[in-house]
Amino acid sequence: MSVSLSQSFKQIDDILRKDDGVSTAIDYIEQTSWILFLKYFDETEVIDAERAELAGNEHSYILEEKFRWSNWALPRNISGEVDHDKKLFGDDLITFVNQELFPYLKSLRDISDDQLSMQYKVGEINLIKNTYEEFQKSLYIEGVA
Repeated sequence: MSVSLSQSFKQIDDILRKDDGVSTAIDYIEQTSWILFLKYFDETEVIDAERAELAGNEHSYILEEKFRWSNWALPRNISGEVDHDKKLFGDDLITFVNQELFPYLKSLRDISDDQLSMQYKVGEINLIKNTYEEFQKSLYIEGVA
């Protein structure tokens, strides 16, 4: 891992704090959690693939290539530099995350019946997130919040 976890969090914190209407970390803790989770998950997959290769074994990635952090958040060109032409920004990033990434992650729960599998766990986390958001919306609609 090239950047320490605390440095990564500090960079994310600095960017999100500059957003309009955001005053405290509470305002963006969910987004920060997802960013850190997806980055960590990708790095873990890369390490697992390297270990499997060294042992002469095959590695099956949990996430399809399109949905791996390193392909949409930090794509690199052949020389290893960040490929800014492929990196998603602004509306393209928001559309990808909301309309493709999160639905894909949610669908992982249906791929496996094994509740201990990583696919199931990632899908379950996303399902809980969606259920919580629906609950929050219902509170606002009913005038409770």
